[in-house]
Amino acid sequence: MSHLEIWLLAVALAMDCFAVSIATGITLKQVHWRPMLVMAFFFGLFQAMMPLIGWMGTTLFSHLFEQIDHWIAFGILCFLGGRMVVESFKEEEERHTSDPTRLLVVLTLAVATSIDALAVGVSFACLGIASWSHILYPIAIIGLVSFLLSIAGLLIGICFGHGVARHLKAERWGGLILILIGCKILVEHLSN
Repeated sequence: MSHLEIWLLAVALAMDCFAVSIATGITLKQVHWRPMLVMAFFFGLFQAMMPLIGWMGTTLFSHLFEQIDHWIAFGILCFLGGRMVVESFKEEEERHTSDPTRLLVVLTLAVATSIDALAVGVSFACLGIASWSHILYPIAIIGLVSFLLSIAGLLIGICFGHGVARHLKAERWGGLILILIGCKILVEHLSN
């Protein structure tokens, strides 16, 4: 696998993180570096660790993950997105809006957006990547790109979403984006 292919793969894997980060940035409305860096860190970490787990577990468990990974991602993203959409229809005083900076929410989103990367780890093993020294470079690039695109997505959501968020019901759109990402993952896996 060439360096260019690894970078393109990393960007493709990070697109879900980027989209979720934009939706989260819209709900944040202001730059708060600590929670933003925590979210980007976990998105990058999980995007890097999932291929490693997939690569390591290929011989033992690949058939199990290939059968259900898309359903897990779909379920998690639709649950979170559906909850956001339902909350967006409630009056302001009766809302129980989820805090996108809560660690449990961040970890759930990190897992949901990185499940595809598990299959990439399986493909690394199928491509003949057989040693730790050869797997470390791709997973480092995947983690770095996911981290950077998550920060960029958060900033884009904060900068451009704040003015229109009140009029467009940002929480509703953010929830719909999560549901659409879940559907995209499901359709891609079921069509293969």
